[in-house]
Amino acid sequence: MNRPFDFHRNSNPRLLIFYFIVVLALAILSVGLAVRQVFQSGFFRQQEKQQSLRRIIHPGPRGQIFDRNGKLLVGNRPRFSSVVYLGELRQEFRQEYAREIKLLRSQGIKDFDRQQVQSSCRAAVVQRYLDEINRILKVNYRINEKELEKQFRQRLLLPMTLIPELTPEAYAKLVEQIPVNSPIQIYTDTVRCYPYGSAAAHALGYVVSSDETLSEEDEIFPGEELTTFSVKGKVGKAGLEKQFDNELQGVCGGEIRLVDPAGFQYELLSKKKPQQGNNLFISIDIDIQRAAEEALAQRTGSAIALDVQTGEVLALVSKPDYDPNSLVPYIPTSVYKEIDAKGGWFNRAIQGLYPPASPFKLISSIALLRHHIVDKCKTESYCGGALKIGNRQFHCHKLAGHGRINLQEAIKNSCCVYYYEHVLKAGCEPIIEEARRFGFDMPTGIELPYESKGMIVPSPLWKKNKYLGAWTNGDTANMSIGQGYLLSTPIQMACFAASLARGETHTKPTILCVSESERSKIKHGGEPIHLSPEDYSFIIESMALVVESGTGIHSKLENVRVAGKTGTGQITVNGEKRHVVYFIAFAPVEKPQIAIAIAIEEKSALDNFSGSRIAAPVTQKILQKFFE
Repeated sequence: MNRPFDFHRNSNPRLLIFYFIVVLALAILSVGLAVRQVFQSGFFRQQEKQQSLRRIIHPGPRGQIFDRNGKLLVGNRPRFSSVVYLGELRQEFRQEYAREIKLLRSQGIKDFDRQQVQSSCRAAVVQRYLDEINRILKVNYRINEKELEKQFRQRLLLPMTLIPELTPEAYAKLVEQIPVNSPIQIYTDTVRCYPYGSAAAHALGYVVSSDETLSEEDEIFPGEELTTFSVKGKVGKAGLEKQFDNELQGVCGGEIRLVDPAGFQYELLSKKKPQQGNNLFISIDIDIQRAAEEALAQRTGSAIALDVQTGEVLALVSKPDYDPNSLVPYIPTSVYKEIDAKGGWFNRAIQGLYPPASPFKLISSIALLRHHIVDKCKTESYCGGALKIGNRQFHCHKLAGHGRINLQEAIKNSCCVYYYEHVLKAGCEPIIEEARRFGFDMPTGIELPYESKGMIVPSPLWKKNKYLGAWTNGDTANMSIGQGYLLSTPIQMACFAASLARGETHTKPTILCVSESERSKIKHGGEPIHLSPEDYSFIIESMALVVESGTGIHSKLENVRVAGKTGTGQITVNGEKRHVVYFIAFAPVEKPQIAIAIAIEEKSALDNFSGSRIAAPVTQKILQKFFE
């Protein structure tokens, strides 16, 4: 039978291979699409966010610092600057670039650097706006093309500063004449202000600009994975500003912004306001502080006043000093060099290393009494102005001598020969032991940065390890009057005075304010002096005689009994010999409230340069202010 069509089934095996390849390719494509759509969707969303979103961090204002009576010592003031937002100029940048390219081509110039042209065009656009400011303020600021390019490449979303700090007059003119919708705006931030100028400068310290102002709390602000721009904040560089930087540092706020492919701002998506840092209440009394600074005047040295019971620092002066306001908002090179040249950066109160001089005779006196080397009333010496030890004459500060003298008269008149003679009988070990008991060999631990750790209580072993030879009787004699290798800081001497006033061996100073409820709980961590009540009273009464009729008479007050001890020593600074006068004191004798240490340097040894004439009057003025 004939059929109109013949059906033919193609069973060519090569076509089966082709079908298999097509099916496999479709399967791979489907799996890949599924992986990207389902399993990698989060990754690509993250990539999209990183490309189109930016995080901008704004530091919070720093906390303020107040004195013990609530007076503002460090605050914040607004600073107004003229800025330009480059993102708002993107259309003008493009137009200027197009005009410049057209001009170059019309001149037949084909070989040019496009990036350089773009940079020049951006500078020309910004300069036009800056010229508008110049016209209003009658000034002649010019744009720095390198700074502009750095801003454009690295900080595009942040305002670029044109004029860093506007005077009130300039601020008023610009606010009045710059259009509201202008890319040029008045930017307001805060800078530190110090109402009392240079008063307590070394205690308060100063700040510098920094990008590193994020605290742990700032991680709460979302967008850690995004490209982040940070407005410069402030970090503490010295003093309390540095020591308590974490507490004073504000909590940063920020913004999340959508940007276009070129990186310009497009839309604000979220915003968080910054928060001010914690306030700090410190123990300094600014009235006592200023009285101490006025008394010290232009001399080189330091003055420290402590609350005897709590160890609170009532005043901490170091001269020469500086005005922290001159370091705001940045430190000019000329200002830095001026402060450096006069030694104003150096905090002598906690970093200055001096021989403790004659106030150390009180340590020697305690050692002589505790080890029963002398009887406080009976043991005498004859001071003819010097004592020969070995082949050398060791002089008293009074070259004519004090004649027949006992321990109380030796303290009152600061006789050196008495200590030479009797400490040599005891040897150096009792003196070394007492000095270490009173903490002369370690820092005080005050809450300020850079306290010196170079204090020295020498010993035979120490001298041997320093390759300075064997210990001699001359070393013992020098140490007995606070000279030789002994080195201490003024803050140590103030702590010694406070400890002695309480009848203890240790005072833990603090520059933080202690509340009334905490005063009675203060523990300084030392031990009793371990003198009999009679011997302790004898030491205190001898110190009172120093002020009433001895070498410290220029610190005497009318209605308050003061106990004190003067001293004069020598140091070598950069190969140059300098003289140092000391005075430590506390008052009232009956129930001590305030302890003071004064140390003053002088290059030349004048006849009137002594603790009695120079340091004691400074103490008197501080005490007068305290007892007002």
